Amino acid sequence: MKLKQFFTDDDAVSPVIGVILMVAITVILAAVIASFVLGLGDTTDTTPTASFDFEYVDDDGDGTNDAVKITHQTGDTLDQSEVKVKVNGATQSVSWGGEIKSGVSVTVDNGGSDLTGGETVTVVWESSDGESSSTLGSFDVPN
Repeated sequence: MKLKQFFTDDDAVSPVIGVILMVAITVILAAVIASFVLGLGDTTDTTPTASFDFEYVDDDGDGTNDAVKITHQTGDTLDQSEVKVKVNGATQSVSWGGEIKSGVSVTVDNGGSDLTGGETVTVVWESSDGESSSTLGSFDVPN
């Protein structure tokens, strides 16, 4: 056995291993640069998690239920500018009175007229940039 030659041999990594390492480093570097250039690392608005309770109520004191009271039960605090209330797909003008958080309620009718039954009331979240939206709750008004 040539023990002396083993300690004096100054060959490092074989050329094949060196080439494999260089290719791997190049691929990783290209992937990182591509993710920044293509914007894959950008942050996006995430859909909030919120639970709403719907109640068919008498809002004008005439003894008949003619509106829907929507109450934020649990979940994320929402910015009222990003939350839309719709009756049969038409956006209604409502004021939540600031941030929408647990316990906050709003009463909705059909654009100033009574809800008579059969309408669908939905609470929809839309991102500030308008690129994404999600239905947070829905209620079918009973006949």
